[in-house]
Amino acid sequence: MPKFSLFALVISILFTFMKDMSLKAQSQNNWTLAWSDEFDYKGLPDSSKWTYEIGYIRNQEKQYYTGPRLENVEVKRGKLFITGRKEKYPNEAFEAGSKDWKKASPFADYTSGCIITEKINAWQYGRIEVRAKLPRGNGVWPAIWMLGDDFSDIGWPDSGEIDIMEHVGTDPRTVHGTVHYPIANDQGYKSDGGKFSKKGPFRKYHVYAIEWSEARIDFYIDDVKYHSFEIDKAGEGSDNPFRKPYYLLINLAMGAKWPGPIDDKVLPQQFVIDYVRVYQ
Repeated sequence: MPKFSLFALVISILFTFMKDMSLKAQSQNNWTLAWSDEFDYKGLPDSSKWTYEIGYIRNQEKQYYTGPRLENVEVKRGKLFITGRKEKYPNEAFEAGSKDWKKASPFADYTSGCIITEKINAWQYGRIEVRAKLPRGNGVWPAIWMLGDDFSDIGWPDSGEIDIMEHVGTDPRTVHGTVHYPIANDQGYKSDGGKFSKKGPFRKYHVYAIEWSEARIDFYIDDVKYHSFEIDKAGEGSDNPFRKPYYLLINLAMGAKWPGPIDDKVLPQQFVIDYVRVYQ
């Protein structure tokens, strides 16, 4: 057998072993795998599990989410690749003379991808974990997060939000985990989060996870808990936004206030996801 083929076989066996060990470890911790995508296929993400956000969506971000397009969202070599690019791309929502930032320009200067489980799958409580390698460079903003399944009906912040992982390229050592929920203050919402400092989180894969129960949401990176949110802080009644199902989003945003200006020299950048697993 040629040396390169033997090496590839060994690497494949090693990755399979690591995935199996992770699954067994979760089973031993009384979690049962309820849903997953191991990305063990090629092409676009599995349409029975994922759909897409399309267009300019939020935060006056600079990227245009293109939907089912291999240049921005592709499964290959056992991974999901979400790629942020600098390219001219038509804005389907364009309206001449519009003052709405989502509609004002006929073309976008950047493209990227956002896959979501909205109207397909949603979960209430459990362990949600994603093994991923982050992009790098000023202006990038990868995220693994969740919105209340009633988001399209009641909007944000009433829907609630759980940010399993956020990272901005201008702060390359830091990973953030945060919840947002409605409250009667000047902003109309409150945020409660923590952060974890790790040298070069974009250099290799890490497991980003939450463990969500009726009492709290715990945030983890590689099984190290770095933040915990007591759910009763968002209200003790039935209107607490963290006592209902949530759907999952995985995206690579670029630009906007928090990540800052995009460094075109670093593009294209890829947000690489090894697997997504939901345990209950």
